Parts: sequence; C-alpha cells; structure tokens
Amino acid sequence: MMGGKFDEATSIQAFWIDLMKPVVQISLDLTNIKEALGTAEMALRAGVDWLEAGTPLILAEGLHGVRALRERFPDTPIVADLKTMDGGYLEAEMMAKAGATHVVVMARAHGETMKCVVQAGRDHGIGVMGDNLGCPDMVEGAKLLEDLGCDFVIHHIGYDERRGIAARGERMPSPLDQLREVVDAVSVPVQAVGGLSLEQAVRTPEFGAPLVVIGAPLAVDADSFRTADGNLEGTLKIICDRVHGYGDVVVKSESS
Repeated sequence: MMGGKFDEATSIQAFWIDLMKPVVQISLDLTNIKEALGTAEMALRAGVDWLEAGTPLILAEGLHGVRALRERFPDTPIVADLKTMDGGYLEAEMMAKAGATHVVVMARAHGETMKCVVQAGRDHGIGVMGDNLGCPDMVEGAKLLEDLGCDFVIHHIGYDERRGIAARGERMPSPLDQLREVVDAVSVPVQAVGGLSLEQAVRTPEFGAPLVVIGAPLAVDADSFRTADGNLEGTLKIICDRVHGYGDVVVKSESS
C-alpha cells in the first residue's frame, strides 16, 4: 500500500489518499492437502497473488494444511480462514507459527476476542481480516472491525444464508448490495465474498474493494469441495489479467 499527499499553497485543504494494487486471492476450499497444493500451484502460474487455506481445508487438515502451503510456496501470502469466534490469540498465534500471513476473525465474536486476534497479529507480524458475516447491520459491523484494529474488512454474505433465502423463493442477497456503503464507511481495504459470479467478482475493484476472491463455486465445486471442472488455469489467467489491469485502487481518502 502506498500513500501520497496533495498540498497547494492556495488551498486550506490537504488530501490524503492511500492506494492499493488489486489482489487476486484463491480460496482453497478443499479437504485434502494434495489437491490444495495442486490447485495452488496452478493458480500461481495463472497469476494469483494470495492463497487462502479455506475453512474446509483447515477443518480437514488443520495446521498441517497451512504448513504444507508454506513449505511449497515460501514467499506467497497465505490467508488462514479460521472464522475465529473465541480463543482468538491462541488460534491466530498457531496459524502464524504454521506460516499464515493473515487470519480471519468474525465481527459476531465478542469484542475481546477481536482484540485478542488483533494483538496476536501485531505480536506475530501477520494481518488481521475481520469478517462481517451475519451482522444485523453489515456497515456497522465493518466499522466495528476497523475500530477494533482489523487491517482488512471482509464483507460477506454466507453460503447457508444465501441458499436458505433462495429456497424460500426470495431474492438472494449479494455482497454488492451494500459494498459501496461498506467501502465508504471504512478506511481499510475491503474484500467482497459470497455468491458472486466471476464477472461480479472481477468488478469489485470498481466499487473500491481491491481484494478479489475467487473460490467456491467459481474455482471450486461448492457442493463437493473439490476442484471445479474445466480450464480453470485459463480462466484464472483471464481473471488475474483483468483485475491487475485496474491499476491502483483508492482505499482511503480524507480531507481536513
């Protein structure tokens, strides 16, 4: 991330802008290390920037999955999608020692848990991503995450939530519904997750959200948690080229 200052002698205002190059993150929502490593290898060839040890992989393989990714890819950022709700410091510390560069804590956790994860992040030099899934007010949930020290906000509509609402014949909610509001409410980078099509996912930098996630069911079969069929590498390359082509995205702009 880079920052810059515009100052003009004839103006009483100073404008600060933080910029971030868009990032493509693949969610490895798989249940075995071998397939996760193979998918990660292919994704990095295609131009993906960050790897995510998805929740299914962590449930199936635990720290071993994160360690395996770190050993195979020593210089690649790795997000451990823990969805931490309690025991925050220990969970974050364990993942940091296993090689994760980022961990995820939930906004619906107690405030003390969020503080513990943030403290662990500072102590161990890893980023903390706060997830607003399930918040009654998604914008306020995002602001709370930033206020408590999270480095990133994940604006997230849950898998069960989307499918349950659709099954009732109602309109399925999308992260895009409030993405601009969330981006405007916080000054940290935002990631939009949950039911986005490929076209919607690659357009999230246009909303000011530079962290683009490609995962179930885009790159992974959401119902079986295995790699999706088809030319995944070719698709990912097109996605990466397009997302990286946006150039720097403004993630913070303040005036005084």
